[in-house]
Amino acid sequence: MKIAIPKERRAGETRVAASPDTVKKYVQMGFEVQVEAGAGSGASIADAVYAEAGATIAADAQAAFDADVVLKIARPTDDEIGMMREGAVLIAGLSALTNKDMVEKLAARKVTAFAMELVPRITRAQSMDILSSQANLAGYKAVLDGVHVFKRAVPMMMTAAGTVAPARFLILGAGVAGLQAIATAKRLGGVVYAFDVRPAVKEQVQSLGGKFVEVDPEATKDAETAGGYAKEMSEDYKAKQAAKIAEVLAKTDIAICTALIPGKPAPVLITEDMVKGMRPGSVIVDLAVEMGGNCPLSEFDQVVEKHGVTLVGHGNVPARLAVDASALFAKNLLNFITPLVDKENKTLAFNWDDEILKGSCVTRDGQVVHPALAG
Repeated sequence: MKIAIPKERRAGETRVAASPDTVKKYVQMGFEVQVEAGAGSGASIADAVYAEAGATIAADAQAAFDADVVLKIARPTDDEIGMMREGAVLIAGLSALTNKDMVEKLAARKVTAFAMELVPRITRAQSMDILSSQANLAGYKAVLDGVHVFKRAVPMMMTAAGTVAPARFLILGAGVAGLQAIATAKRLGGVVYAFDVRPAVKEQVQSLGGKFVEVDPEATKDAETAGGYAKEMSEDYKAKQAAKIAEVLAKTDIAICTALIPGKPAPVLITEDMVKGMRPGSVIVDLAVEMGGNCPLSEFDQVVEKHGVTLVGHGNVPARLAVDASALFAKNLLNFITPLVDKENKTLAFNWDDEILKGSCVTRDGQVVHPALAG
C-alpha cells in the first residue's frame, strides 16, 4: 500500500502532513511512503531527511497523488481531487461542514474521505484530535501576536522612575486555545480574565491563574454539548453577556477571541460599540476570523486599526508555527491510521461500526455518508 504526502497548495499553508518520525513508522508497518518534493520546506524539513526516514521523493504533484492513501493538512483543491486515484483514501482536515461542494466532488471521485476535524471527542480518540493539537498552538501564538503590536510592557515593572502596571488580558472562549492563551499571558506577567458560557471551565481558568467572568450562572447550566463544545445561547443571555463583556473590555489591554461553534459562523462577542469603548492602544486578536470573527471589525489575514484599537486577524495561525504544528498534526494522523492497519496484508481495514470512523467518514462508495452532510 502506498501513502502519499503531497505539498500543501492553499495560500498560507506551510504545514506538512508527515514528519520524519511518522514516515519511519509507516515504513515499519510495511507501507511505501512517497513525499512530494518540497512538501516539508515550510516546516523546515528537507527532502533528504524524508528520504533518510525511508520515503521516496515524488518529483511533482501528479506523481505524489498516485497513491492508495493521501494524507493532507488542508482540504484538497479541485485540481488535487482530479489527481487522486478513484477509490483512494483521503485523510485530512477537510472543514467538511462548511465545504459541501468539495465533499460532493470527493464522492463523485469515489474517494473514501475522512475529515479529521469530525473525529468524535471521546477518550480513545484524544490522540487523534487535530482541533486540540492545533488550537493549543494557536492560543499560544495569539498572545504573542497581540503582545507584538501592543505598545506597552506586559508584566508589572517597578523602577526608580515609577511603576509600570501589568497589562490586562481578556480571553473570550476557554477551550483549548483559550486555556493556552490564559497560561501564556500569565507566564508573560499579565493579569488575565476569561469568559466562556460553559460553567465547567471555571475551575480550569482559575487553576491557570485566570479570573473567570460570570454572566448568569443559572442560564449556563446546559451550555455545553455532549462533545464539549459551547452551545448557542438565548437572546436574553446574549444581552446580559454583551453588557458584561463591554464592562470588562473597557479595562482590557489585549483581548483574545477564540469562540467557535462547529459548522456555523463564529458568534459575535465584541461589537463595534464595544471596540469604541476600549482604551486607545488596546489590541484584539481574533482567532475566529476565518469563520467571520468574534468581532465584525476584524479583517481576514490583516492587522488593522479601528477606533484606536488594533485588530489582529491572521488566518491559519497554527501554520505560523509550522514546525511544531506539523509534528503534532502528523502524529494525530498516525494515531488515526494505526488502529486500522491489517498487519498481515499491510493494508487498511475499516470497521464501519467503529464510532471514530462513523463520526469522521464523509464520503464512501461514491456517496456522501456523514449524517450532517447527506441528503
